[in-house]
Amino acid sequence: MEIIENSRIKEKAYIEKLENGMKVIIIPKPNLDKKYIIWGTHFGSIDNRFIMPKTGEEVFIPDGVAHFLEHKMFEQPNGTNSLDTLMALGLEANAYTTNDHTAYLFECTDNFYEGLDELMDYVQHPYFTDENVEKEKGIIAQEIKMYDDEPNWRLYMNAMDCMYKNNPIKIDIAGSVESISKITPEVLYKCYNTFYNPSNMIMVVCGNFVPEELLKEIKKRLLPKEAQDEIKRIYPPKENSINKEYKEVEMEVSMPIFAIGYKDMEGMENKSEIVKKHIAIEILLNMIIGKSSETYKELYEKGVLISQPDIDYEFSDEYAHITISGESKAPQTVKEKIEETVEKFKEDGLDNEHFERIRRKVYGDYVAEYNSVGDIARMFLADSMKGINSFDYIDEYDHVTKEYTEKILKNVFKKENMVMSVVKCKQDK
Repeated sequence: MEIIENSRIKEKAYIEKLENGMKVIIIPKPNLDKKYIIWGTHFGSIDNRFIMPKTGEEVFIPDGVAHFLEHKMFEQPNGTNSLDTLMALGLEANAYTTNDHTAYLFECTDNFYEGLDELMDYVQHPYFTDENVEKEKGIIAQEIKMYDDEPNWRLYMNAMDCMYKNNPIKIDIAGSVESISKITPEVLYKCYNTFYNPSNMIMVVCGNFVPEELLKEIKKRLLPKEAQDEIKRIYPPKENSINKEYKEVEMEVSMPIFAIGYKDMEGMENKSEIVKKHIAIEILLNMIIGKSSETYKELYEKGVLISQPDIDYEFSDEYAHITISGESKAPQTVKEKIEETVEKFKEDGLDNEHFERIRRKVYGDYVAEYNSVGDIARMFLADSMKGINSFDYIDEYDHVTKEYTEKILKNVFKKENMVMSVVKCKQDK
């Protein structure tokens, strides 16, 4: 197994690319009782048009298939549900779908190998029938309607609509009631056989393991399958402008909520620098509107903000954007203050002391993630899906200088790439 080591935080990752193309990453944590496994496929909500590797056939699928497939994987021909089976073993089991991957996981202290039996059995044995697919449509349709009524989800989706015109990231991960009505067992099997090939999958395990022994156990449970060629995914052309500056809806909220976005036009074009850029953006967001920033203190003292906004940078080959979201009586005031702060930082440069303090804080946040087996495993999976080694966030830290961060500020935090989504309180009629 290839061993990658980070001496700064004294962590090791053992990596093996199996003959069938699957990547296994094992991060030993000998001093922790908890064990965590996550098995992901590089198939997310944005992958709705692709070319089949074996036949060369171009396929369009309805929105929401990756999420629908995730729901259906637990159901077994004997009427049992693998999620229930895992829970009965005392394991915390779950699954989720994102824009770029689907993952199946569990966490435990005991019964790890019994859980591994069940996990590797159900993920490798799909069971779709006309009857169980139709039944699931009703369940997922309810979930979609529930999310439509959820203010924070509407806020986020409207922010995506402001930033992107045709990019599939603006489509709900679960699809729409109309799109899922077109899903059939044939569609699900076609997507399963394409995207659940081992060469498109990554397994990450973290806990008190001897890597070589664990790898043998994983290989024992794998069905014989040959690696396939890379799946060619087809996406709309890149957009070099925002879709609209502002979107507002009224919903049942006690106070208006807002999401301010910056669309990053460069995205992941320079892959070798993406980790460095991500660190710089996290530092900038903390300096602009983090808990210790002057902007936050001022808005908090005036009662414009009641708590620190959530800050995030999402990126892949197909999209990249910043979101700053929270609650405020005066969302427009928050936006104006952020614009003002960004322009001041651009004109005056970043304050040395403030920059160093936040830089250390961001580094501390990265190191703290290595205290949790779940955080480690999810991080390694999500980063690996993007072609990133998670240790790079520790290694690149020293290369993120004030000068480099100021360059990122000028390139990414542009007024013409800024959008705002607001959910206002419903007015009584």
